Amino acid sequence: MRDEVDFGTAIAAESLALPCATVLVLAAGGFLRKEIVAEPLHELRSAYNLPPDPELAMLDRHLVLSPFPPSFRNPRFPLPARAFSFRQTAASPADTTPRTPTVYFTLGTVNNTTDLFSRVLAGLWELPVNVVATVGERVNPAELGPLPDHVRVEQFVPQELLLPQCDLVVSHGGSGSLMGALAHGLPSVLIPLGADQPYNAQRCVELGIAQVLDPVTVTSEEVRTTVSAVLADGAYRRAAERVREEITALPGAEQTIPLLEGLHGSTPQRS
Repeated sequence: MRDEVDFGTAIAAESLALPCATVLVLAAGGFLRKEIVAEPLHELRSAYNLPPDPELAMLDRHLVLSPFPPSFRNPRFPLPARAFSFRQTAASPADTTPRTPTVYFTLGTVNNTTDLFSRVLAGLWELPVNVVATVGERVNPAELGPLPDHVRVEQFVPQELLLPQCDLVVSHGGSGSLMGALAHGLPSVLIPLGADQPYNAQRCVELGIAQVLDPVTVTSEEVRTTVSAVLADGAYRRAAERVREEITALPGAEQTIPLLEGLHGSTPQRS
């Protein structure tokens, strides 16, 4: 079993005549395209004396597991024919009890900078909302300076505990963070930083789930007005809730086990 950007495992499996299941990690698709990786993979296959594979069937010949709702996949990059969509965890609605809105802010665990965090937080703390932000282990929350009482910054908070209490998520649009928000029917304001995040952000705009800001030029005022607009417009929440309902209807992860067991003993077809 491999994730979709782990090419070495696919080469090793084919060299040993073993079936290889693939787990998708790029929610919207588009970031990884066969025409982009074809040349280096053809060279690698040749180095390991594997036969030509002009269509790169090696990448999705066997079972493909997708932990994302099918409607989120960009139709320009359709799921492989052997894809099986499932839900990672149980989806649940957010708490709708009347209260002060809560916004969760995260930029993931890799590309965190105090400059961008400071700009975004300065916009969020001007709003009549509670703010919870996580900065990852590479950033000391103290570097952000004194913050208002309604803003809490931690290095890490379990999202499954926090998201049910939230009304909106401000994030980089990574596939994990985004699916966590959608599993609770939460709209987003996205600040994509790289990798698959721009593709996810574009798909969110197409589905009416989010608005998108530029991480290079975004100002505190833009953060404030954009978050206010998304919180005030119920269409974003309703669009996110439709995706949550789709996630809820997907089979659970346990239903992938018989499919994986079914690969045992099968012999991969050579290209």
